[in-house]
Amino acid sequence: MDKSKPKITIDRSWYKKPKDVKLRTSAGGIVVRFEKKKIWVALSKGIKQSDYILPKGGVEKGETLEQAARREITEEAGFKQLKLLADLGSLKRLTYSKKYWVTTHYFLFLTKEIDVIPTETKRYSQPHWFQLDDIPENIFWPEQLDLVLANRKLIKAKFEEKQKKNKTLVPV
Repeated sequence: MDKSKPKITIDRSWYKKPKDVKLRTSAGGIVVRFEKKKIWVALSKGIKQSDYILPKGGVEKGETLEQAARREITEEAGFKQLKLLADLGSLKRLTYSKKYWVTTHYFLFLTKEIDVIPTETKRYSQPHWFQLDDIPENIFWPEQLDLVLANRKLIKAKFEEKQKKNKTLVPV
């Protein structure tokens, strides 16, 4: 039995700010893992969702954007060991409820963790890993898929930097 919520289509209307809508700030990120000669990207999924998402959520009082991104990634995907690689900027749209105009700040993080469990287990399932050049199309928010695709070159450059650094650290 499929427990997924009914499929909702995210169209251009989600990216046009209505008048008098409340503002919200959130943060999240793309989590990558470098393994041998492959680059892997982690995508989250809600328990009742069929589409993937990048972990992200609201910034709490007293948090920096990066701290909020790290907390949200832990809650929605389970990753705790995160190394910041880059600030990817921000994107704007309506929230799922269409009650808020949200500015989401995204970061690129590197992890060595593989099998993790989200801390919000009642809302999110274990993240799934995909090779960078094989990202699925069924990412719920179109701008998140665009963000991953637009940053492939940067992610590959970070991978190359790490490969070069590892070669210089080879023991003699």
